[in-house]
Amino acid sequence: MLISDYSILANQLIISIHMCSSLNLEGTDDVVTEKDLEYLLHLLDGKDAVWQSMIERSTSNMACQAWHYEPESGPVVYRSRTVFEDATPELVRDFFWDDEFRPKWDPMLTYVKILEECPRTGTMIVNWIKKFPFFCSDREYVIGRRIWEAGTGKTYYCVTKGVQYPGLRRRDKPRRVDRYFSSWVIRPVQSRKGDGVLSSCEVILLHSEDMGIPRDVAKLGVRHGMWGTVKKLHGGFRAYQSARKQDMSLSRCALMATIATKIFLDDSVPKDQKKEDVTTTTRGGNVGGGVDWRWVAVGGAVAVVFGLRTGTLGKVLLAGAGQRFGRRR
Repeated sequence: MLISDYSILANQLIISIHMCSSLNLEGTDDVVTEKDLEYLLHLLDGKDAVWQSMIERSTSNMACQAWHYEPESGPVVYRSRTVFEDATPELVRDFFWDDEFRPKWDPMLTYVKILEECPRTGTMIVNWIKKFPFFCSDREYVIGRRIWEAGTGKTYYCVTKGVQYPGLRRRDKPRRVDRYFSSWVIRPVQSRKGDGVLSSCEVILLHSEDMGIPRDVAKLGVRHGMWGTVKKLHGGFRAYQSARKQDMSLSRCALMATIATKIFLDDSVPKDQKKEDVTTTTRGGNVGGGVDWRWVAVGGAVAVVFGLRTGTLGKVLLAGAGQRFGRRR
């Protein structure tokens, strides 16, 4: 889908939001709202950003592109487009929502609890704790999330963000991440086989968060570790796909993923399969010398795994980062 298409889509969504306003319920419905959906569409539109290319890689049954941009204030925003061959949007949607299965491919997720849920809209509030490396303490997340389904095309707009939850007392440790937005669009696309069949699934992810890590460290880590972690996520999805084929029972979170708010769109919105029409710039050079960083923003908290080698730059970066974390953690 071209960037210009998201502008058309945003206008249509605003209209449909007013049409559906009478469907809003009390309770958790005001946690993740249509305003958050509009913000996701604003990021997808991308007019206010110059995106810098990070990776463009593929395997026989998966392809990934990623970009980032740095706003004048706030955390870096990451954008990725991943296409899974032989996958349905429903299964990919369930996979990203399934917190019970997630620790099998995301070992840094050490704690999950459902705080609230709305069985009529599918809105959830969940509590996560993620384990991070030795010089960065664990992080806590209170996440509100909700799914919108567009028309009959099996296109899902999945919004997750940090929310306030007075019922959960804030502690000194783990440090809570308040500024957090991680959302994605899931839709069917044609396979690379060229048979014209919508047998593949596209996921466009937008992610940003402020967890107290300096920008330079974060950018270096993401750039050099993203592909390895994307492959790990892909392996987790294939394992999930296999388990579901063997009639694995749905977890509570996966069941909630099946409850989406319908939005009604004009079927004339183009559904082509061109690469993301993103304005990009590139930066040359081999950054990182001696540090094997593995980071990724995968539909949740940014996961970090460091594999350190003995390079001078690696020691300097870690020393500097350690001093800054010591003051900020």
